[in-house]
This record gives sequence, C-alpha cells and structure tokens, in this order.
Amino acid sequence: MPRLSNIDPSMENMQIGSGKGFHFSATRIEHLGATEYTLVTIAVDVTGSVDDFADDLLKCLQTAVESCKKSPRSNNLLLRLILFSSSLSGGIEEIHGFKPLGEIDPGAYQPLKTGGMTPLFDAVYSGVGATNAYAKQLMSQNFLANGIVFVLTDGDDNASSSTPRMIRAEIDRGQKGEDIESLVPILIGVNAKLHTKELQRFATEADLKYIDIGDATKGKLAKLAEFVSQSVSSQSQAIGTGGPSQAIAATI
Repeated sequence: MPRLSNIDPSMENMQIGSGKGFHFSATRIEHLGATEYTLVTIAVDVTGSVDDFADDLLKCLQTAVESCKKSPRSNNLLLRLILFSSSLSGGIEEIHGFKPLGEIDPGAYQPLKTGGMTPLFDAVYSGVGATNAYAKQLMSQNFLANGIVFVLTDGDDNASSSTPRMIRAEIDRGQKGEDIESLVPILIGVNAKLHTKELQRFATEADLKYIDIGDATKGKLAKLAEFVSQSVSSQSQAIGTGGPSQAIAATI
C-alpha cells in the first residue's frame, strides 16, 4: 500500500478502485472555495538510476510548482505529488495529496533519496486513478473538474502489480463514466534513451502521451519545468469546454 505522508484534518484519505490497495489523500470538499478545479499530479521516479541528476530534478519540480502558483488560474488548481521506487513502502510515497497551490511550499520539498527498482505502471495507475476518483467526488457535488498527470521516469517498469491494460481501463472508465470532464496523462522520459522503445510501447498500450526530453541537463530540465507549468495552465483554461486542451505541446 502506498505510504501517505503529512495527513492533516483538512485532508481526506480515499481509495482508488476496489481492493487494489491504492490510496491517496485530497482536500475535503468543504474546504474548497472555487467551483471548478484542474487536478494536477506529478509523479517522480526516484530509483537508483536518477541519482546523478536528482538535485537538478528536484529543482525542476520546485520551479514547475512555483510557476503554477503564479498562474492566473492558480486558485483553480489542486496539486498532488508522489515519488515512486521499490525502495519506498508500497512502491509509492505521497508527499502531499491534492491541495490548493496556496498551501504548498515547494521550497520545503526534501532532497530526493534514490534507490531501488521502477514501479512505473503503479505510479501511472495511482496518478490516473486518484485523479478519476477525486474528480468523481467533485463532480457529484456540482464542481467542474478536469485533470492532467505528469509521470517523469528514466527507465522501464520492473516492479509493478499494475498493468498497461489496467491503466487504459482506468482512463476509459473515467471518460466514459463522465467522472471527469477530461484527463491528459503524459509520460515523460528523462535521460531514458536506453528504454525509448519500451516507454513508447507502454504509452501506446496504456493510451498515454509520450514525450522524451533527452539527456537530463540543467537546460532540458528547466524546459521541462516550463512545459509542466504551461500545460497545467492550458488544461485549466480548457475546463468547461467538454474536452482536453489542444494547446499542450507535443515536444519539449
């Protein structure tokens, strides 16, 4: 079961699906002030192979969140951050669940501790499933909700209980069940050239958008942070249109 960190009374612990052992936390609806929200998830690979660029990856993450906080739509964004590695309890650690950006201090994010293997499928399933589950709750209370999920990885899956078919079914379930207005799941390869074919195949099987940024240089990671913030802004602006943003770039 994924480990949930820093649960407070304003947050609710929720389950993804039924009987799969995946949980997440989210702000209780009575604490929300707007009438529409874009649910943003960032999932970060912290396996041993990212050790050489872990500090730059953390800075990229902090920059992306800070940029989102400056968006004109910041009051309509709820952000969830998870890390994934087999070295973590249950393979996934939730740093915080879906919270208003104003309550998040990215400067308080701790250095990334790396190690272990890659439960990539579980991370994507958690990102998509939590977005669907919370959006369903919001929509049932007459909120508008859409979502965007970013999963950053440098390698192929080798430690998951979930499958690409499960992920695709979860994406389809949310869309066809009208639990969420639209969902954009994006798989991002970072320093992943040894696994490009596997990641492209996974993206096709699971119905994800795949983008490879190339080597994990400071310049590329800075562009990645900008891509995340711009994509979040575009998806947030698309809420109420009935579909996903058409302005999200195909490359970084």
